[in-house]
Amino acid sequence: MAINKQHPAVRHTVGSQYICMNTMSAENEWTETFAADVTELPTVVDVEISDESDAYEVYASGAMYDSDAPVTSQEISETNVAFPAVLLSTLRGEEVDGGVVLGGGFGIRPYFAYGCVIVNKDGTKEYRWYPKCKLTENSDRAETSEASHKDQNGTVTIRAYGYDDDGHTYVKALTSETAMANLTAAQFFAAPLLTIAAVKALVN
Repeated sequence: MAINKQHPAVRHTVGSQYICMNTMSAENEWTETFAADVTELPTVVDVEISDESDAYEVYASGAMYDSDAPVTSQEISETNVAFPAVLLSTLRGEEVDGGVVLGGGFGIRPYFAYGCVIVNKDGTKEYRWYPKCKLTENSDRAETSEASHKDQNGTVTIRAYGYDDDGHTYVKALTSETAMANLTAAQFFAAPLLTIAAVKALVN
């Protein structure tokens, strides 16, 4: 049996984030239809993505018979140097009208697709679309200015849900692989992608 030694590239930075609103049904349910426009925000300081799993173990005859840890959703926590106020209010389900926001209450938070880019040291990239997301939390903090500059960052927390019968939560493309080497961010993030076939169609 051969040993294949690999030397994967280390992560270098995080790129832009992308948001595209979902065209929800009359019952406010997620659909596979999205708005025509995608918003790109080159404002990300950092992003952390963690799995939410439903781990279980089944015991029988004095031994573990079965176990699994299916991923039911993913939590995306990101820090931004800035975030559009109107877009944030929209994601919060608030009523926005001509620069006036009516917030709080029982507004329904809409579904949207969220995308992000991870850039490796060797120049390869990892593109990700999370097609079924909702905003779960955000911080709203401001400080007085000082003699020297200090970033006033905010955080946004997003929940990505399974969007198909198999519970998939994201579609990812790796430009480190030969088949995806020529894929650009402009191609991948032109619209939310839901399947492997849809990604492959961009480069074929």
